[in-house]
Amino acid sequence: MALLEIDRSLLERCLASQPHAWDEFVDRFMGLVIHVTNHTAKARSIRLGDQDREDLVAEVFLAILKDNLALLRNFRGQCSLATYLAVVARRIVVREILGRKNLSRLMPADAVDPQTSVEQRISDRDEVQRLLQLLDGDQAKVVQLFHLEGKSYHEIAAATGLPENTIGSHLSRAREKLRLAAGAS
Repeated sequence: MALLEIDRSLLERCLASQPHAWDEFVDRFMGLVIHVTNHTAKARSIRLGDQDREDLVAEVFLAILKDNLALLRNFRGQCSLATYLAVVARRIVVREILGRKNLSRLMPADAVDPQTSVEQRISDRDEVQRLLQLLDGDQAKVVQLFHLEGKSYHEIAAATGLPENTIGSHLSRAREKLRLAAGAS
């Protein structure tokens, strides 16, 4: 999707430090950042409290503000601003979650759910392994690095030797295979 004119204008106004531009930016993208935060935590089986969610969302917006809006200045306009911000937010949230692993409020969901038995966790892990075996070598490795280890496309490319611009398509094809396999079982 191309950059929308409303986003282009908002971006230009933010970069020019026009009055109220940042407030409009936050209003426009707050929902997206909250969604990405929730989805990222859920994908990592982390149950967030309200305060943790607020802290993570604030970290995303602080990172965007850092160095005179450097993240926004680096935006090239080759996709929608929402897509770019979703990727940026996800990376920041993953980094923050990994950095806060030992905080009591950020705990794996099964650690706070007494109903999750050891047998269920083993079964879940076995299911993940079974599904990964359905993928070819590159796809399995890319899925593991991205979804289980939280690596960026750049880090995955360095680890696998695959071109960075193909990581997204590897993930898309792998997800589709897994979706079809899960539907068939």
